[in-house]
Amino acid sequence: MLQSILNQAVSDLQALLPAVANMAGDLQRLGDAMLECWRHGGKVLMAGNGGSAADAMHFAEELCVRYRKNRRALAAMALCDPSVITCAGNDFGYESVFARQVEALGNAGDVLVVMTTSGNSANLVRAVEAATARQMTTAAMLGGDGGRLRGRCQIELLIPSPSSARVQECHKLLYHSLCEWIDTRFT
Repeated sequence: MLQSILNQAVSDLQALLPAVANMAGDLQRLGDAMLECWRHGGKVLMAGNGGSAADAMHFAEELCVRYRKNRRALAAMALCDPSVITCAGNDFGYESVFARQVEALGNAGDVLVVMTTSGNSANLVRAVEAATARQMTTAAMLGGDGGRLRGRCQIELLIPSPSSARVQECHKLLYHSLCEWIDTRFT
């Protein structure tokens, strides 16, 4: 039984990999936007819910601290402070937990990366709206059909799968590839 589940997961992932490989152009656009942001003293903010929040934290720490090599620290952070999230959720509603942080921390020229398997989270939609209003570059790592976020960001990386697990696995491949490329750009 477990073997058949594993075989199906591997098969599903293999079927998605050609689509992921075709995202190199959009991934390059995201990487270039991040480099431009850092060159001008800006920062990259990241947000997601559930497993995508964990991916946002993982992506941010590999930029801020290191990926494969020691290089200068890069300004990147996941919007995941529990006290901020619970305060914003309590005072403004859960749909505002990321937008409030974007309003507080985001500046023109910064980059916001949202990560979601459905694209339907109101809190991520509002974060993108807040970032757009602040003249930030917006990027989304999406899954399925992109949901409500489809078409709202300047850069989109859409994994065409209904499986949250497969989408997150592909998102990880994308941001790890981006981290490896970024490592080559800094000493």
